[in-house]
Amino acid sequence: MIVRPHKHWLIRLFVWHGSVLEKIYSRLLLNLVLSVSVIFFLPWYEALGVKLTMAPFSILGVAIAIFLGFRNSACYARFNEARLLWGQLAITSRSLLREVKSLPAAQSEEINYFVNLQVAFCNCLRLTLRKQPVENALRPWLREDELAWVAASHAPCNRILLLMGNWLSKQRVNGTISDVLWRSLDNHLNEHSAVAGGCERITTTPLPFAYTLILHRTVYLFCIMLPFALVQDLHYMTPFLSVFISYTFIALDSLAEELEDPFGMEDNDLALNAICNTIERDLRDMNGEDNVPEKMKPNRHYQLS
Repeated sequence: MIVRPHKHWLIRLFVWHGSVLEKIYSRLLLNLVLSVSVIFFLPWYEALGVKLTMAPFSILGVAIAIFLGFRNSACYARFNEARLLWGQLAITSRSLLREVKSLPAAQSEEINYFVNLQVAFCNCLRLTLRKQPVENALRPWLREDELAWVAASHAPCNRILLLMGNWLSKQRVNGTISDVLWRSLDNHLNEHSAVAGGCERITTTPLPFAYTLILHRTVYLFCIMLPFALVQDLHYMTPFLSVFISYTFIALDSLAEELEDPFGMEDNDLALNAICNTIERDLRDMNGEDNVPEKMKPNRHYQLS
């Protein structure tokens, strides 16, 4: 995710990192080459007696803009829901530890162990959503036997929830947790499970492929045919206007692709590493530990992973 401080409007016109221009500039160059080629072949094109007017392109452009707007709204809704789910995970994690810290008979070593399970769950969810291996990444927070048991599952987050539930059950058997408090703590675990399920629903259910495909094809066919409609009226100005219009449509199409999967590693995806870092910092600070990690900061390109 790009976390860039507010800049002057003139500076923002030339911003490179964080824009989709880095991904689509080669496609815009192809459009530029096509537009220049159309200018050179204009006499031959006119000799054919075929003339494209701007009327159909005006109607089609409005239709494409409407459908691109709808698709971007749908993709941003997925992005926003994903961020709300991770925000809920942060809130639930703090509430869960706060109630665990209120247990009078719980030892500090046991609570430290429970904090490690909470941190492991957040990072495990991050790795699972990004389809990355979990075994080595979770080693700082899980014991070796637990790590092997968790990594052997196709749903490792569920097994970490089982470890957290088992710890709470032992405290209940020992009389540390009352029945009333047990229900509240169990509800927090259910909220962890609901967050994981909501994230899995987003990542495994993309927008309908046929809808995305027809819009993608229409945008590129429009951009390919546009210079032929502009050249007879604009002549040498054709490349400038054609590239500008193509940038608008292709950039919106590319941005929608990024937002459709908000858990990835692209510039406009969620900064899950930074969110996990914030959750760990909050939990260890609440627990009074000395090994609170440093706050993750953006790199020189204002990127948070």
